[in-house]
Amino acid sequence: MTLLSAPNDLPKETSPSIELLLQEVEAYLPEAAVQTVRRAHDFAEQAHTGQVRKSGEPYLVHLIATGYYLAALRLDVTSIVAGLLHDTIEDTTVTHDDLDREFGHAVARIVEGVSKFGEIGHRHRIWKVEQQESEDRRQRVDRAKLQAENVRKMFLAMAEDPRVVIVKLADRLHNMRTLEFQPQEKRTRIALDTRELYAPLAGRLGIAQIKTPLEDLAFKYLEPEPYKWLVDMLAEERASRDQYIQRMTEQLQEQLRSQGIESEVTGRAKHLYSIYKKLVRQDVPMDLNRVYDLFALRVIVESVPECYQVMGLVHSLWLPVPSRFKDYIAVPKTNGYRSLHTTVYTEDSRPTEVQIRTRDMHEVAEFGVATHWYYKEQGRSDSLPQPLSDWIQALMQWQNELNPDAAEFVDTLKMDMFTGQVFVFSPRGDIIDLPTGATPVDFAYRIHTELGHRTIGAKVNGVMVSLDTPVHTGDRIQILTTKTANGPGRDWLSFVRTANAKQKIRQWFKRQDREENIARGREILDTQLQKLGHGTLNELGQAAMMELAAGLSLRTPDDVLAQLGYGALTPHQVLNRLGLLRVEEEDIPLVAPPTVPTSGDVRVLGVGDLLTRLASDCSPAPGDAIVGYITRNRGVTVHRQDCPRIQAERETERLVTVDWSPRDDQQLYSVPVIIEAWDRDGLLRDVAIAVSEDRVSMTSVEAQSHPDGHATLKATLRIAGIDQLSRVFSRIERVKGVMSVRRQGRGPKPVEQTA
Repeated sequence: MTLLSAPNDLPKETSPSIELLLQEVEAYLPEAAVQTVRRAHDFAEQAHTGQVRKSGEPYLVHLIATGYYLAALRLDVTSIVAGLLHDTIEDTTVTHDDLDREFGHAVARIVEGVSKFGEIGHRHRIWKVEQQESEDRRQRVDRAKLQAENVRKMFLAMAEDPRVVIVKLADRLHNMRTLEFQPQEKRTRIALDTRELYAPLAGRLGIAQIKTPLEDLAFKYLEPEPYKWLVDMLAEERASRDQYIQRMTEQLQEQLRSQGIESEVTGRAKHLYSIYKKLVRQDVPMDLNRVYDLFALRVIVESVPECYQVMGLVHSLWLPVPSRFKDYIAVPKTNGYRSLHTTVYTEDSRPTEVQIRTRDMHEVAEFGVATHWYYKEQGRSDSLPQPLSDWIQALMQWQNELNPDAAEFVDTLKMDMFTGQVFVFSPRGDIIDLPTGATPVDFAYRIHTELGHRTIGAKVNGVMVSLDTPVHTGDRIQILTTKTANGPGRDWLSFVRTANAKQKIRQWFKRQDREENIARGREILDTQLQKLGHGTLNELGQAAMMELAAGLSLRTPDDVLAQLGYGALTPHQVLNRLGLLRVEEEDIPLVAPPTVPTSGDVRVLGVGDLLTRLASDCSPAPGDAIVGYITRNRGVTVHRQDCPRIQAERETERLVTVDWSPRDDQQLYSVPVIIEAWDRDGLLRDVAIAVSEDRVSMTSVEAQSHPDGHATLKATLRIAGIDQLSRVFSRIERVKGVMSVRRQGRGPKPVEQTA
């Protein structure tokens, strides 16, 4: 079978004619389908009579372009017709029944599904304001909930028929290519939607032909200055780059020909946004010389054995870069992508990526799930690809479990579908995909809810590990269980990565005795109120609790306490909603009063409440120098630092810093702080370590990444005095990548950065 189209060859026309669309359709569909497309065009033309776009063109041009892109992807006639009609229900008097009668149930269902996308907005943008403007706050919360519900409905429509999303992606691609006609504010909003939802979705479905231009176009409007700089830099080097790629292509082609391997070799530079992401990961000024694999060669052969043969020839021709080989043929990506990747040093020691795949693999790599409907039209396939089927099944399962909480559904979707991924193995050799940073507990709940509830330990590659250990690609995971479901530990919520696992854990505690949860929530809130010097829960009053419940969309104060008890709400969320976390500087002593360890309680620094117990072999007492040892299943065991067992311990990574808790009557103050830093792996960990070095607890932390490559961390610190806060700020400022740290509501204090 010939390739569907050349790489990166999706049409760029923004005003195609109906003749051009029909010509594209005629290339692979029968005459009857061509006539159906023409009839759909005439129907849309009549329905949208008099409507024009911001550019001044008839609205029909947008519909033809959407259908044209779908035809270039070789979608079936149903998809192309739905593309031509996708705005009829939303923008004209045409109804679902009209479409059903004229073009069939499938077209009507797809058009209705596309209409549900609406103005999705950003559920994941955090709408947070201070206690003032409470009415505005409620309106923003309501808007966020509505947007989350729109996202949920859209993905359920996609679960019924994935063509819904493909039509919407084609629609979004044309909108992005004509975005210059929109006002600035709307351009920014649409571009951000595109980057954060539509482009990742296209990638999740494997449609690189749409994902790549969407990312580059969003880059153009969200970071116009870096975009222009990068375009200019690449334009200056284009001639030499093209000559280099041509030489490498010819050299590799000759090598393969000499071995009797029929192949197609092409070369390219990475697309703009891909290069930009590599640049902003560096904590230094942008430098193209730092991009590791700016160039790529692609080799297409006829069979899988030839892929591995070509890999050997490539490594014999050029020096391979250690640890840069990836075998996506043996372990495909969850979107069905299969290929061999390696990076080699070519002439002038330039690192160049080489991708090797078969023709069928190439079709899936470029067109993703869209190839299914082309195959179906040709009589080659009547079932969806397995990865897509698994994803749809997961969507439906989450919908059943999380309904009616649309926000949870969207959080689950974004966490499990749009983050980086690792691929691990079950004991039977099954490949399981998890988000980066996932733990054995996430793995257990991904396999089955009951397995998660019965988990008591885990082995990774045959070695016992703690349940909060992050797993990595290639790890083989074995879950140790009890015969009966004892349920999860409450501390699991602090380290599980997947929203699915978090929800299952919360559901477990929610199903426990309601009175027990209410009592636990009452105890938690009462303790926090007393620590903040606001009396007791009884003194807070029933009216305040009723207002709190209403603000959280709950019916009664007991519902608040129950959710606090089983972990659906955190103390920080409740106290923040009550407006009790604002601390004025004059209320905090300049010098922290001395602490006197008398209670015998132990705290794990920088982590929060964890299960601890005193070791029986060395019997530490308050005042002793102590250290914590992470056990397999029983939390943290506390030893004296001079304990012979600790001195002989080889697994030093299991040792954590602990200290005796201060007196209960020592006043601690919750201080919200804001940290601006360059986004990077390990940033949050390094900040937490810096905070814990001064024996300060971080009761909450919230991280938000920005399109320009930096991140904002909002944390609440429990401090005893201004001097202690100043020391903590100094430690945070020394963390690599931190640009500023300040108390919430204050101007930023910049930090000098060095390369």
